[in-house]
Amino acid sequence: MRTSIQKEISNPSLFKSQLLTWAQQFREVIFLDSNDYPQKYSNYDCILAVDAFTSINTDFYNGFEDLKQYQQTSKDWIFGYLSYDLKNDTEELNSSNFDGLQFPDLFFFQPKKLFLLKNNQLEIQYLNMCDDEVIEDFELILETKISTIRNSNPIHIQQRISRDIYLEKVTKMLEYINKGDIYEANFCMEFYAETTINPLDKYFLLNNISKPPFATFLKNNNHFLLSATPERYLKKVENKIISQPIKGTSKRYSDNLDDEISKNTLALDQKERSENIMITDLVRNDLSRTAKKGSVQVEELCGIYSFLQVHQLISTITSIVDDQYSAIDVIKNSFPMGSMTGAPKISAMKIIEELEETKRGLYSGSVGYFTPTSDFDFNVVIRSILYNNANNYISFSVGSAITALSAPESEYEECLLKANAMIKVLNYN
Repeated sequence: MRTSIQKEISNPSLFKSQLLTWAQQFREVIFLDSNDYPQKYSNYDCILAVDAFTSINTDFYNGFEDLKQYQQTSKDWIFGYLSYDLKNDTEELNSSNFDGLQFPDLFFFQPKKLFLLKNNQLEIQYLNMCDDEVIEDFELILETKISTIRNSNPIHIQQRISRDIYLEKVTKMLEYINKGDIYEANFCMEFYAETTINPLDKYFLLNNISKPPFATFLKNNNHFLLSATPERYLKKVENKIISQPIKGTSKRYSDNLDDEISKNTLALDQKERSENIMITDLVRNDLSRTAKKGSVQVEELCGIYSFLQVHQLISTITSIVDDQYSAIDVIKNSFPMGSMTGAPKISAMKIIEELEETKRGLYSGSVGYFTPTSDFDFNVVIRSILYNNANNYISFSVGSAITALSAPESEYEECLLKANAMIKVLNYN
């Protein structure tokens, strides 16, 4: 059981920074921030969950069933992540590529301390075992000073796949497409470095230059995720499911006229639209597996949304869950998300594993939470820096959707555009 109290926050923006800074003392932290981005489906502006009372930390084998048991047994708020490699639990697939990060495939925890912010109203929920700490903690948060620790030296970021090898691999993927093995696949490459960073400082920098609606700071002991993702994977509100895949990207410009041209060009670009429409069809199929008959709807197709770094095409697909399926069933039957795999999904994942050189792990997986009533909200882990401070390994990956209309050079440039924010953040001092 939880004790809940309400507080009014005079400066929500400052409070969010103080809250996350205060949270660094704990072994387990998940911080989710909408950055006040206008969106139809949003319950909270910010959530912080810290300090595990119980947790599950495991590999992909039987992962979804273990999560179902944990979620249904706890009957409480639980926060965590699903790595991309949980695909190996649902299909006859494997992941044998290099893994420098060594994150568990699945991690969730039941927080002792939970903070939910909407506008200037804060709800604090503590498990009864520690509810006597609420007032003292709140006062400490308000007194917390925001400080930064910068890198003294530039970070040497390496590219796992060279430009020439990237072009060869995309050409190979186009051969698969032309043979009819797949229609589309998301092909990714890793950038990495071996050094130390201050994760909180890098998160603040990344978030400030991106301001995305699904920003995430995650800490699981030595494992960190610093995410500026703009994409929602899946949300459940009572019996309604919402998926919002992103496919289609164009550059932002400081000149208003150039920026508007870029936006309009994206809206009319047949290659970018075809990417989005193919993934929308895939998501419709995934949701239909657990939906009431006839309930899958496309609420918005190829809507244009602007972020600080890029313009994107986003579609919104919804369904009504059939009563025979649990919350975990809905996720299991649509995971990994179509925007990070391709179509047909299983063939695309096999080809991705063949051509990519790094195990994806948490990248292109998902971070989110379940409520005590089995509602949930999960993002897509892109535009993210991952860090293992036990072995000083930093990693971020970027990708693009390869279709029959793809030009390898253009796909490579799109990847560099997406990598730009992470490179700036890691080398800011």
